[in-house]
Amino acid sequence: MEKKMVDVIIPIYKPGKEFSGLIGRLLEQTVPPARILLMQTLEEGERLLDVSQMAVSRGQAVSGHGKSGVEETQIQAFPVKKSEFDHGATRDRGAKQSLADYILFMTQDAMPADDRLIEKLLQGFSGERIGIAYGRQLAREGADILEKMARLHNYPPEGRIQRKADVERLGIKTYFCSDVCAIYDRKLYERLGGFVHPTIFNEDMIMAFRVIQAGYGVCYAADAKVVHSHSYTCMQQFHRNFDLGVSQTQYREVFEQISSEKEGAGFAKNTLIALCKRMRFLKAFYFAMNCAFRLAGYKLGRNYPKLSKKMILRCTMSPGYWRDYRG
Repeated sequence: MEKKMVDVIIPIYKPGKEFSGLIGRLLEQTVPPARILLMQTLEEGERLLDVSQMAVSRGQAVSGHGKSGVEETQIQAFPVKKSEFDHGATRDRGAKQSLADYILFMTQDAMPADDRLIEKLLQGFSGERIGIAYGRQLAREGADILEKMARLHNYPPEGRIQRKADVERLGIKTYFCSDVCAIYDRKLYERLGGFVHPTIFNEDMIMAFRVIQAGYGVCYAADAKVVHSHSYTCMQQFHRNFDLGVSQTQYREVFEQISSEKEGAGFAKNTLIALCKRMRFLKAFYFAMNCAFRLAGYKLGRNYPKLSKKMILRCTMSPGYWRDYRG
């Protein structure tokens, strides 16, 4: 593939010390980004990140830049009011700042597993008419067995191309994509209107649906790896799945064609069987309880128009999204 320019867009909120490690890893890539655009959510009185403090990392990564002839990566931070943060709109605002061939969306807690992440993602576009490539997410060091099993289920070691013809075989997975680490053909992204907003959740899958409906493929680039996993409590899963249900109700054209409940039930069944075979009965009981919270949150989210605003605010993990909701 001929040399292409890539910009990285990362929404950030109160980044910790480990964030500088992410920037360092990006600067050391065999194909380093031309620009890193940080969309920083700020609370009142909070200051914008001083990107000049990242100059040390930039200097340390000069040899990495030399691999592809890029002399320097420009790092910029843009303020986002906390009350105005939106999963689709905030990322779309970052995309509008870019003139690169490709835009790579990441989250602040996703760490490239090696220095070939961007190179491997770009290789995903070597196939015919590919619009998006997303990477494999690996469980973090010391991760719980449930984190490891979830990551292996959603991000297997084998890559694939997802197209419209795969709906019968892959179901809802046909439109699976994650902006934890996903790279988009910028011109196609713009032609399709960018991320929908306001968006409480799933801006990536909604865009993947539009890309596939436009006749393009979505590449799961299993060789492009980031370390990213979480151990959510039952209540955190409840809140997360409530927002998931809300997004699926709001974008029926995507999610009512194929049931995501079948996919979730299959994962739950296989995980419970695997845990029991390993004699992890207490873990299996906890997972079953966790699934019950997920299902309850999802069902409530799918029926959010019937709920009062007070009830919605108790269920959601994104209260700012509902500030103008009238019910």
